[in-house]
Amino acid sequence: MIILLFLLKLVKCMKIKDLFDYKYGVNLELINCEVTKDNNSVNFVARTSQNNGIVARVCLIDKLQPQKAGTLSLAVSGSVLSCFVQTEDYYSGRDLYVLTPKIDLTLEQKLFYATAISKNKYRYSFGRAANKTFPYIDIPSLEECNRFISNFKIRKIRTEINRRKAINLHFGEWKEFEIKDIFERIEPTKGTTTNVLETGNEICYIAAKKDDNGFMEKVAKAGNEMYISEGNCIVFIQLGQGSAGYVTYQPTEFIGMKGKTSCGYNKKLNKYNAMFLITILDCERPKYSFGRSWSGDRLLHTKIKLPTLNNVPDWKFMENYIKSLPYSDRI
Repeated sequence: MIILLFLLKLVKCMKIKDLFDYKYGVNLELINCEVTKDNNSVNFVARTSQNNGIVARVCLIDKLQPQKAGTLSLAVSGSVLSCFVQTEDYYSGRDLYVLTPKIDLTLEQKLFYATAISKNKYRYSFGRAANKTFPYIDIPSLEECNRFISNFKIRKIRTEINRRKAINLHFGEWKEFEIKDIFERIEPTKGTTTNVLETGNEICYIAAKKDDNGFMEKVAKAGNEMYISEGNCIVFIQLGQGSAGYVTYQPTEFIGMKGKTSCGYNKKLNKYNAMFLITILDCERPKYSFGRSWSGDRLLHTKIKLPTLNNVPDWKFMENYIKSLPYSDRI
């Protein structure tokens, strides 16, 4: 934190209010809207940090204009300071502000500032709201923004998959399994701390954190062979402040954080059914708040429900379900 504050002093800054006009959104409740997938609908943006803030598509409401595309949505409670660029018109839920640039900004510039604003989330822990203070938060100047994004090229990701007919999940037919019965083997990662590893740019170091799929940095492969774990596995984060209970999928070999992560292997695992599985496993996350670890028998005997075939997990069904989703061809 001290390093972050020091770096901010080296960057030319302005306040959010200097670059954006801001107003409170339409303050709707999703329960009072009609959820639909019709063409005559708009996104409903809520106080969530996921899926660009979008939680549903809802019908247009007579005499209620949606917020305009190209603005930024900003949550001031809930997932405080979750900030996203909205590329379509949208309705907003409770405690959401709409930020409109005072000058013309490119998509790249808007994405930069949405990220810069979100990086101030640490200021609002323990239920503190941001409705009165967010306009005065420091963000990098336009000069700093342009200098940063000049090194990046943003392109739209397109999908060839148009999911016209949803695959029914039949939740009532799912069966319960302990984690030890889902994987052929579960073993701790072999790694160590980064200050012990040989430096380089050849293999990923995976830490006990939920962001960036656990990626911390790249290190050398030569000289670190004894710490490498096989890829194509689910990584369980067993310890770590705010991240215990999360899982990631690692497609290739990596070095993990010793004592804080374990790997689950199954020959039927692939990048598609892994996405299905980690979504279910992440639902266990709330059990491991407040410093409670996810290790030993507590990990092995954790129970989750999965679709089955002949009373064993149906790996092919999980794979096909993920493949049916838009953008799965980009995994």
